[in-house]
Amino acid sequence: MCGIAGYLHFDKDRPASKEILKKMTDVISHRGPDDEGRFIDHNLALGHRRLSIIDLQTGQQPMQYSDDSLIITYNGEIYNYIELRVELRKKGYHFSTDSDTEVILAAYKEWDTDCVEKFNGVWAFALWDKSRRRLFCSRDRIGEKPFFYCIHKGTFVFGSEIKSLFAYNVPRVINWDVLDFYLCFSFIPAPYTFFNNIHKLKPGHSLILENGQIQTLQYWDVQFPLESDMRTDEDNILQEFEDLFYDAVRIRMRSDVAFGAFLSGGLDSSSVVAAMTKYSKEPITTFTIGFNDKEYDERDLARLVAVKFHTNHLERLVSPENSDSLIKKLSWHYDEPFGDSSALPTYIISKVARENVKMTLTGDGGDEVLSGYTIHQGEKFSKQFSHLPYLLRRQVIPVSLDLLKFAGRGNFRRKILRAERVVKSANLDFIDRLEAKGFGFTHFERKKLITNQKRIRPTREFIEDAIKPVATQSNFTKLNYWLLKVSLPDNMLCKVDRASMANSLETRIPFLDYRIIELLSAVSMKIKLKGYKRKYILRKTLGKLLPKKLLSARKKGFALPIEEWLKGGEYSKLKQRALNNIAHSELISKKAAQKILHSHQTGKSYASNAIWTLLMLGSVL
Repeated sequence: MCGIAGYLHFDKDRPASKEILKKMTDVISHRGPDDEGRFIDHNLALGHRRLSIIDLQTGQQPMQYSDDSLIITYNGEIYNYIELRVELRKKGYHFSTDSDTEVILAAYKEWDTDCVEKFNGVWAFALWDKSRRRLFCSRDRIGEKPFFYCIHKGTFVFGSEIKSLFAYNVPRVINWDVLDFYLCFSFIPAPYTFFNNIHKLKPGHSLILENGQIQTLQYWDVQFPLESDMRTDEDNILQEFEDLFYDAVRIRMRSDVAFGAFLSGGLDSSSVVAAMTKYSKEPITTFTIGFNDKEYDERDLARLVAVKFHTNHLERLVSPENSDSLIKKLSWHYDEPFGDSSALPTYIISKVARENVKMTLTGDGGDEVLSGYTIHQGEKFSKQFSHLPYLLRRQVIPVSLDLLKFAGRGNFRRKILRAERVVKSANLDFIDRLEAKGFGFTHFERKKLITNQKRIRPTREFIEDAIKPVATQSNFTKLNYWLLKVSLPDNMLCKVDRASMANSLETRIPFLDYRIIELLSAVSMKIKLKGYKRKYILRKTLGKLLPKKLLSARKKGFALPIEEWLKGGEYSKLKQRALNNIAHSELISKKAAQKILHSHQTGKSYASNAIWTLLMLGSVL
């Protein structure tokens, strides 16, 4: 993985500047500390920072095609580049390097902009076609690699991170329209950013700039059949998934440098490690972080996997002592507010891994493609609950639970409160339910926090637009579409990209091989979520290789004990910094924010995610 940046003046007679381009690439040097390159062609400037993983000697960028007709700056890995190179050689193409970058250039030469449909990998690139004076930009299907762009004073400016655009002197003007999105989701969904006039190229899209005109094209989307047409042939599905997963791991292990794997102790990362051992002659190096709080610590489970597969296992215990400095680093690397607190442990484990390797495989994406979240169970329950008589759903059960919660104590009362939340969620319509699942603030809290509701776009409106392609399908399909098209790229993958690249570490994600996504999108909920068993397909395949204790363990997720961290000695300092920054904002009520933070501090509500969301917002304002 690397960092890219550049610009194209619409005025052909306006020369590009190497000095400006250097500023744009220097500011993202963490994405590529091994090498740098710049290319100027009249009004065009392409810059690159390289993290060398494949073809260490001859893979420098920007790279020109052999006849100098094409040049590219590219961030990513095309995992099937070896197979594509064989195919292109049969068509008469010759290669002077062993890099996947040269394969992209030849593929464009052969298939024009349709070349991206041939790639199995992750990418964000800008390719200059000299003869057509066309700039062809593209982002991978799922959105593992970022691509930001804007039009500023007659110039198209782009980069792997927003800070490259600021280095070009694009104005840093806050886009208040997206405030409600952020306060609900804790991230800002594409194509929006937190800044006016700066956009994210959406996953599965390409952008063509030619003759002063910009055109965006969608070349891929997740296709979900109608529920009645979804596959239920379990034996075939299990075999196809297993074959594809092993192949996805195999091609992601192609590397000319040392690599390893993140091992959280969960089912997904453990399955990746299990598959990696099939293709490696040497022990896999695995990385785990843990906490003193047993509620969040999975080191024991990770060790079981490490022992079973004879990995070279490395652990690191994490404490909150340096959280203030880490928050400052995260704010700088993410550019815009990012309220998912798991960015902190992701940054830390990336730092630990980078001390030993340059590339890792991860278990990210398993929940999205395999229906592994508790919200999948909740959606199934909501469907079944909706078949009960109206009075039972709306009155008898809610009232009974409300009475029971005052009669019980301890664990019994916690179970009643959880049941009350589940029933309340089941009684909402799908969009309200999805909005309520956001990790930030509730709808009621956002009404209090945002002082001028007319300045923002409502979250519900965004959700309705986002799921339009599957609007007539089942709620389960809507949920999966949302997770794959919005939550996964803009939350999970954004988190992993910034945290890993901040440490100059490449990450590869086998579960997000597009072949696996296309297979599982056609599989019925009856198979993916058999009964209420999450990740049934994975359990019946790779799960057979894993320790039984891991298979029966309660799902924890990759999180940190933030509620305890924020109640400790760091709390007052972080709280005051967030409030001071928010006090100068135009639309956030400091009084409402103070009340929410106080309720957390006194233990009156479990608001740790909301507090982190507010803290990260304040650090960017």
